[in-house]
Amino acid sequence: MKIIKKIFFTLLSLFLLYFSFTSLRQILAFGPEQLGFKSSLFLGFMINLCVTGIFAFPGFVFPTNKALPENYYIIKKPSKLINWYNVLGVKYFRKLLIIFFWGKKDNRKKFFDGKKSGLKQFIYQSKQSEFGHLAALVLLLIINLLFIIPGYNLLVLFTFLINIIGNFYPVILQRYHRIRIQRILAKP
Repeated sequence: MKIIKKIFFTLLSLFLLYFSFTSLRQILAFGPEQLGFKSSLFLGFMINLCVTGIFAFPGFVFPTNKALPENYYIIKKPSKLINWYNVLGVKYFRKLLIIFFWGKKDNRKKFFDGKKSGLKQFIYQSKQSEFGHLAALVLLLIINLLFIIPGYNLLVLFTFLINIIGNFYPVILQRYHRIRIQRILAKP
């Protein structure tokens, strides 16, 4: 069953990559004057969803976090990260996630079983999640550069804002989780 899941998620990721690439080509062929407010908002959301999926689906079945060196996942200045966490209001984003997605006990148990022994799995899951969101964040910023040149101003704005909420905030949140976990593990 695991091999079928790996094949399925890999194919789904490849489909999203193909779909994203062909959609971007079509958007760039239309010209910015063809996109109004609603279509820019819709396309910004769909682009974010598809690009994030390109990295998310493989992360469900492969250790994608290994694409970055282990040194990346070490938080060197925790106080600075905590400051950004507070200034950006990531705690409110976290609360929304709990209300709308992680509120169900079964969903939370996939990430963390609530026991000290489950912290290693939680760290692994946070790295997986962070990598997927970070890769999508970077790719979407590059895509935004492609949209700036021909003047897709509304599309750039919506894609950027959704990217910040959908990918940057989760990166900060996962790093914040690991700071808290490191404090727990440091206790005797």
